Amino acid sequence: MPYTWNQTSETEQELRLWPHNSLPPRGAMITILSVFMFGLIPLLAMLGSVVLWGLLPFLLITVLGLWLAIQMNYRARSVFEVFTLSETQAHLVHHTPGKEQQEWSCNRHWARPEMHEKDGPVPHYVTLVGDGREVEIGAFLSEDERIMLYDELVQRLREPVAQ
Repeated sequence: MPYTWNQTSETEQELRLWPHNSLPPRGAMITILSVFMFGLIPLLAMLGSVVLWGLLPFLLITVLGLWLAIQMNYRARSVFEVFTLSETQAHLVHHTPGKEQQEWSCNRHWARPEMHEKDGPVPHYVTLVGDGREVEIGAFLSEDERIMLYDELVQRLREPVAQ
């Protein structure tokens, strides 16, 4: 599950959310190396020929392009959110790489989660409403994860923080 609840103090809970990353760095390295090795197979027939030097740059450009695409994906997936619940406040911070962080806070007793099953940009879109604003939470999660997140938010906002 790409989110976790932590009890940071007796009166405060913290929810950390992050996108799932299905390709770890080791898998990315193996993928890039495999593309390079399989790309070299057709070039073996060209050894000793001038044609080899004409085809080799295209293989290198392909490998470089794949590496850049994977790096851009990792950077885009480094987004995360932190939702903090105290006795009186609900506070959400959305961190996006290369951008200013976005914050939302409201009185905990007025905050409520809402699920937009079909009206949001993704199915089962979860938002938090309070203090005259509506903010998204966990839009990068899968559909099943957003459903579970919504249920947990409803439960956590109803119960007192101190355990």
